[in-house]
Amino acid sequence: MTDAVNRAAAVLKEHRESIDRLDAILIYTLGERFKHTQAVGKLKAEHDLPPSDPAREATQIARLEDLANRADVDPEFAKKFLNFIIAEVIQHHKSHQSKS
Repeated sequence: MTDAVNRAAAVLKEHRESIDRLDAILIYTLGERFKHTQAVGKLKAEHDLPPSDPAREATQIARLEDLANRADVDPEFAKKFLNFIIAEVIQHHKSHQSKS
């Protein structure tokens, strides 16, 4: 291997290690987020509140789009990502209501 290829392989390895660390951060962050949304779901079920809050969801989507723009992330991707998470959270909330 040439020096250039060796350097490229080393840089590639560093990028992949960073990606792996960031993936772990994402998963643990989602875990923490879901702990809080589970608590919200239980609270909503205990007080007979609806599992979804469209006004809150719209505010969060707008907030995330703004954050995405500032972070140089495609806002449409960010919106799809949040909608996916919201759908999962609503399912959790509904399951808490059916247990109440």
